Amino acid sequence: MSQKLRKRLVKLILGLKASLSRVNKELIITSGVVILVLCLRYLGLLQSLELAVLDQFFQLRPYEPPNHRITIVTIDEASLREGFPIADGVIAELLQKLQAHQPRAIGLDIYRDVPIKDGHAALVEAYKSMPNLIGIELLSPNGKQTVLPPPELNRQQVGFNNILYDPDGKVRRSLLYWHIGDNLHESFALKLALLYLKSEGIVPQGAASNPKYLQLGKKVFHRFQENDGAYVRADAKGYQILSNFPKPGCDNTPEKNCGYRQVSMADVLDNRVPISLIKDRIVLIGSTASSLQEVVFIPYSNGLMTGAKPIPGIVLQAYFVDQLISAALDGRPLLKVWPDFWEYLWIFAWSYIGTATKWRIRRPLPRFFQKFADQWSKLIRNLPISKNAGSVVLYFTYMKSAVSVILSFLVLIIGAYLAFLSGWWIPLIPPLMTFSGSVIWITYHLAYMQEELKRSREFLQQVINTIADPIFVKNEQRQWIVLNQAYCEFIGHPDTVLIDQSDVDFFPKHEADVFREQDELVLLTQLPQENEEEFTDAYGKTHLIATKRSLHKDAAGNFFLVGVIRDITQRKLMEDELRRTAAELYRSNSELKLKEDRLRYLAYHDSLTGLPNRKFFAEQLQESIDWAHNNHLLLGILFIDLDGFKQVNDTLGHEMGDRLLVIIGQRLSNSLRASDTVSRLGGDEFTVLLRAIPNQQVAAKVADKILVSITEPIVLAGYTTKVSASIGISIYPITGQDADTLLKQADAAMYRAKNLGKNCYEFS
Repeated sequence: MSQKLRKRLVKLILGLKASLSRVNKELIITSGVVILVLCLRYLGLLQSLELAVLDQFFQLRPYEPPNHRITIVTIDEASLREGFPIADGVIAELLQKLQAHQPRAIGLDIYRDVPIKDGHAALVEAYKSMPNLIGIELLSPNGKQTVLPPPELNRQQVGFNNILYDPDGKVRRSLLYWHIGDNLHESFALKLALLYLKSEGIVPQGAASNPKYLQLGKKVFHRFQENDGAYVRADAKGYQILSNFPKPGCDNTPEKNCGYRQVSMADVLDNRVPISLIKDRIVLIGSTASSLQEVVFIPYSNGLMTGAKPIPGIVLQAYFVDQLISAALDGRPLLKVWPDFWEYLWIFAWSYIGTATKWRIRRPLPRFFQKFADQWSKLIRNLPISKNAGSVVLYFTYMKSAVSVILSFLVLIIGAYLAFLSGWWIPLIPPLMTFSGSVIWITYHLAYMQEELKRSREFLQQVINTIADPIFVKNEQRQWIVLNQAYCEFIGHPDTVLIDQSDVDFFPKHEADVFREQDELVLLTQLPQENEEEFTDAYGKTHLIATKRSLHKDAAGNFFLVGVIRDITQRKLMEDELRRTAAELYRSNSELKLKEDRLRYLAYHDSLTGLPNRKFFAEQLQESIDWAHNNHLLLGILFIDLDGFKQVNDTLGHEMGDRLLVIIGQRLSNSLRASDTVSRLGGDEFTVLLRAIPNQQVAAKVADKILVSITEPIVLAGYTTKVSASIGISIYPITGQDADTLLKQADAAMYRAKNLGKNCYEFS
């Protein structure tokens, strides 16, 4: 692994270690704020705020296309002046006139459990002749009937009043089903919606994902739970859903009717209502007269700049019916909530974002802003009105912090609003509180750290001014914050110029990069480091320095990088001189050794063939005899003399003869083991030492191999020649026990081989 790659790997590991340490601190603060906010939420202290935010989202919602499915027939103050309660005959006539225009469903939001004045028989007849009529009953929270439905009306045509009030008196939920004993009751709005959807081929069924949930057409209606959304331990009896109230816009009529189209009962009785407002629609009949006080508050009741404005109960039913039908037919989003785990994770995430945003604001400004701030700092530094030029950088840091916090708030609010438009109600107040709490906590902590930093700087300034060595103190942004006089004199700049600046502003890039790398190493490892570096002062003179860096921490957790400098320029010059002298001595010794090795080689080797010479052979023979004696082994000596060598010299010349001797030497070397030794004694005489042979037959086999190798033809200057050899063999300790005897016996055996016809071997 290269040095550069190793440094990068170490830096990466140390950086991860430092990041994990910082993240641990951030997680501790984040968790503390989240636990506090969740406790407040569990106690229900945030419920009203979150519901108010939900109302604001409803009010900010853009208008939807005008509704052409619902028409409301209002019983207004003018209708009440004709008589109250309204006679059964009038209601019967109203129902008959509406039915004549073929509405899909008629909802009678008027309690009629006893006959009223004249015309009761006509009303009963109307009940029986109108299967698309839905009446209403009132069920109390304890499950008992408070107001009975019309007794003559089929029970399948009766729905209960499905109004649920939140603690602040507003209606934000709708009740679809309610069990009383073994009897299942359907709400007034659900009955009307099912009548309308039936003609579209849509009937209620269990959802595929959960059969306990109701599915109508394109949508599944998730059942409300007691802690959904902002609610805390709410009453979740029956089959409730969160109401995602529509916001129908204005139609194109000259009157610019907005919301649900309303016509008065008097206009219907006088036939002044266009058939298109009734045919194939849901017609709701109910009171809008303010004197009856049949009003409710919903999220749309409060304006941004106006007081609360309630809506009649019949309009609320229109909202409920519209929500059910548009969800089933058009796939309009229903209001859903996240599971508890995802809500807690969402709250925790924003707490962590607040912590991380404020904590990491302390990092250096982006390059553009940093340069801008530095320029202003230098300008202000020269003005008498400024005692702290770093205040400009501090101002930009605060501005950066404020912008980051504001942007985070906007992202959170806009994100929650966009989620609401998609049908998701996600918490806003808890993440806002956790984000703000984390920011406040970190801000307080940073202020405390800043105060401790000021005290630490003053203390360090007093201490290091008493030391003769140059000393600097840097913050975590690698900026000088404290310098002693010795350092200022060493670098050649006053402290007023150096404070709050960094190495890159005063040193060449290659030096500043080294300083920064060493600073980061100490900050990441939190271990002291000593390093030798180059240092160029203000006058352009380069020094060699040894800098010892260490990390110190005050009570608030501020880290200070303290560096002590020693000028080692003279010492390094002396060390370089000593190294050069040592290198020269080493070179001289190496040359002497090479010469010695060369002379030794020449003294022990034949200059022509490169084989060991007579002197080397004699020393090796004596050592081999001693070794064979100590290990009780045999040693073979072969004395070789070439046959026909003189003829080659005479016919081809001495140069060819020398070449032949070289070839013979190579063949002899190739015929032996690595442990054996072949030598040239002189002329055409060679010897071979066979070490550690088990018997004489091994020596004979080697001799045969040598004879075959030597007799192979040799081409010299285009001429093919052939020589042979006579070999004499002596064996230690059989033939003799000393070198002279063994060599003489082998020589004598060689002469016998020549006399016997050459190209053979003889034992002594």
